[in-house]
Amino acid sequence: MSITKRQFIFVCLFCLFSSLVLAQDIKIELGESEVALNETFNIKVTLTGDKIRSYDQFPDIPGFQKQGVSQSSSMNIINGQMNSSNSVIQYYKPLRKGQFTLGDFSLSVNGENVSSPGMTINVVNARANSRSNRALDPFDDLFEGNREEPEYVELDDDAFFSLSVDKDEVYVGEGFNVSLAFYMSESNQAPFNFHEPGKQLEKIINQIKPGNAWEENFNITSIQPEKVEFGGKRWTKYKVFEANFYPFSEGSVTFPSVGWEMIKYRVAKNPSFFGSNRIEDYKTFYSQPKTITVKGLPSHPLKNEVSVGDYRLRENFEELEVATGEGFTYEFTISGEGNISSIRPPRIKESQKFNSFDPNEKQQINKGRGRVTGMKEFSYFITFNEERSIPLADHYEWIYFNPELEKYDTLRPKAVVNVTGESKLNQAISSSRLGGLYDLIEVEDNKLLNQGYKYYFSILINLLLFGALVLLGFLFLKKK
Repeated sequence: MSITKRQFIFVCLFCLFSSLVLAQDIKIELGESEVALNETFNIKVTLTGDKIRSYDQFPDIPGFQKQGVSQSSSMNIINGQMNSSNSVIQYYKPLRKGQFTLGDFSLSVNGENVSSPGMTINVVNARANSRSNRALDPFDDLFEGNREEPEYVELDDDAFFSLSVDKDEVYVGEGFNVSLAFYMSESNQAPFNFHEPGKQLEKIINQIKPGNAWEENFNITSIQPEKVEFGGKRWTKYKVFEANFYPFSEGSVTFPSVGWEMIKYRVAKNPSFFGSNRIEDYKTFYSQPKTITVKGLPSHPLKNEVSVGDYRLRENFEELEVATGEGFTYEFTISGEGNISSIRPPRIKESQKFNSFDPNEKQQINKGRGRVTGMKEFSYFITFNEERSIPLADHYEWIYFNPELEKYDTLRPKAVVNVTGESKLNQAISSSRLGGLYDLIEVEDNKLLNQGYKYYFSILINLLLFGALVLLGFLFLKKK
């Protein structure tokens, strides 16, 4: 049986792929079961045949404090075959003497779960000349006598976390912008990385979200760097949250101080070519609390109903020719900046000269650059009954409060409808009133009918009672 060249290449590639797959192995190694107070315990995760691209947070151990993470990698070539391994080591510092239990746990490494049964750790008194556990370096065996334990130091940082607002005082219903961001100056030398931003943000939002305000969230899905300048320095800004809030009632809206945790690496004081030159540590930055004063709106009959913002009216025509009885569509569109969701339909002045039906509504909201803008469209179907020129301003109006001008304003249509043709007013009256009259007649007729039934029923009851009394009297006299 002969093997073709193509089959031979396929078999070789399959064997190579199989060996690579089999070579990828994940294991967890635990430190010594006995640790002195001046030593460290560690958990080491080693991946063979691939790089460690992602891994879960290491478990907490009662009686210990996490001391940072280091990484190492090694590569061996034997008989022309390369074998590599990568390790991540989490260090733990004992806080007191005693016996502590590391329960069973599992970690996800590159999306694959690996488990450990845990162990019991006995913490004893400090030992003289004890060396803390450290990350294993692939060249330890070659240079064991010439290496010293690296000393890691924390660099000073020029960074902060801030909750910013664009206004300190607003009216009820007026929007203000709130953003959360981490800032690093261009001169900052301390290395940082984000630590579980999604989980942290969910907790922070629950802390700062006011209960007496409408929220328009800007829905930041990825943290992007942005160059800004203030205080005579250039900064890199990482915005993690942004929203506009619209308070429902006067008083105040308070945002408490909140913490944001970052991974801050400690770096080796004397960097070397071998081993890790930095280990993970954590630092929490805190924002300053903020309070927004909310003022009540000036006195007005519609004070509790109007929208607050900067708005204008858009119409779909300026002048229109239409015959009596014929219908057409008029769009009353309110656009501008404010709480678009809260906009109500315009007020309509009732008249027998035209018919206006409940509007269809359409809404669009835009969020960006700290502003919420958009439009709300009310589409009316209208018919007129008499020949005349009718300014729609006589029938539609929308009142709002402008916080910049600090006064109420009214949007009225500029559109004019020129109605021609015979009057349909009598038909409109007939269709709207006769039905009601006939309905009223029917109701009154039913009332009279019901009253007749009640009259005869009462007579029947009285006759029955009279007959019963007569019968009882007759029986009484018969016994005597």
